[in-house]
Amino acid sequence: MTSFATLPLSDAFIANLDSLGYREMTEIQAQSLPTIVAGRDLIAQAKTGSGKTAAFGIGMLCGLNTAWFAVQGLVLCPTRELADQVAGELRRLARCVPNVKVVVLTGGTPMRPQIASLEFGAHIVVGTPGRVRDHLSRQTLDLSTVRTLVLDEADRMTDMGFYDEIAGIVSACPKRRQTLLFSATYPDDIRKATEPFLADPVEITVEAQHSASKIEQRFYEIGFDERDRAVGQLLRHFQPASAIIFCNTKVHCKELLDELRAEGFSALALYGELEQRERDEILVLFSNRSCSILIATDVAARGLDIANLEAVINADVSRDTEVHIHRIGRTGRGGEKGLSLTLCAPNEKKWVKLIEDYQGAPVEWHDIAELAADEFTHGEPAPMLTLCISGGKKEKLRAGDVLGALCGDGGLTKEQVGKISVTEFQTYVALDRRFAHDAYARLKAASSMPGDFGSFKGRNFKMRFIEV
Repeated sequence: MTSFATLPLSDAFIANLDSLGYREMTEIQAQSLPTIVAGRDLIAQAKTGSGKTAAFGIGMLCGLNTAWFAVQGLVLCPTRELADQVAGELRRLARCVPNVKVVVLTGGTPMRPQIASLEFGAHIVVGTPGRVRDHLSRQTLDLSTVRTLVLDEADRMTDMGFYDEIAGIVSACPKRRQTLLFSATYPDDIRKATEPFLADPVEITVEAQHSASKIEQRFYEIGFDERDRAVGQLLRHFQPASAIIFCNTKVHCKELLDELRAEGFSALALYGELEQRERDEILVLFSNRSCSILIATDVAARGLDIANLEAVINADVSRDTEVHIHRIGRTGRGGEKGLSLTLCAPNEKKWVKLIEDYQGAPVEWHDIAELAADEFTHGEPAPMLTLCISGGKKEKLRAGDVLGALCGDGGLTKEQVGKISVTEFQTYVALDRRFAHDAYARLKAASSMPGDFGSFKGRNFKMRFIEV
């Protein structure tokens, strides 16, 4: 019963799912989709990377009336990054449904373009609670026609203090609607807080454990003062192409960043109090492989979904077992094998004992001394280098224009150009580090403007490299 053909979907919809690589339902999809399609309310507890976005996305698109330009679906997410990912996935799933309009409403971007998009009509809105409330208070968003409301990562939204905003948004939706709540954890306080939003919900839980065959977990006991040096040892020994390192505090993030950079690693840190622009840039550099290592606190990493992450390193043991499970679930996705490495000081053994109790098995201890031989090798630079172009969607600059200039004037092949991210005012493009500076010189030479300008789509834009 894991075939999408068992659901009341059109042949075109199933063909599109097949083209996107959705051939068999994941466990969360198989358990939740029949309930969603039947119009029932749902509480689904499932870990990150389990396929929940497709579960509520398919269900929402199923009941959509595209001839009616009104907001019929609303998805609330804890962060701007997750909202963008969810909207992108919904658009991919909707390829076979004509004229579906998905609008993203998040903070950190101007209101005016969002208001203009809403004026043209939207079928589905994906947003963060704060910005959705802003639009409601300005009366630029009407939720009176919502049929399906999704609270994605409800536990994270509540942790981040969004409860009042969510309650206000829910009250602006019709009483007769379908509400779908997805959460990695579902403690009693969140159960009690969200109870008024749901009507006779079906409740499902998909196993929160990670299979040992998918994610190899290794634990290392170290002295408290040795932990930052030990992180470098792990990176040199295992040499992951990309890794997230979790710290329990912002202060530790900054200290570890200084240590790893001094050892030659290309690393960036993500923690609270960063401006949205800095946060966006860090995520672009990490996801396009211009930076191999991201150091983060749990709060800052919420809503991140990084593909092909080879390793997760816990520089500090989490005091919350479910947070530990959530952390390591970021590696070993989509059929790939993952690696989780945890450093444990003597005073953290009690938290490891909780992890053992939770997973019903002892953890695997290893000796950090086994890695000592790698101690003196230096960190390698990341394989890509990011070129930042001072033009984006506002200037009608598209990824195809940038690729054309790089493969034309820049003298690069398509294989030497990585991910191209076009934002409102900037464009970021990853270039093979070995050829990046030569391409930059060629673009400058071909421009009609003096200084650091390149010609894209017949117009000159300022360029700079972002070094990590």
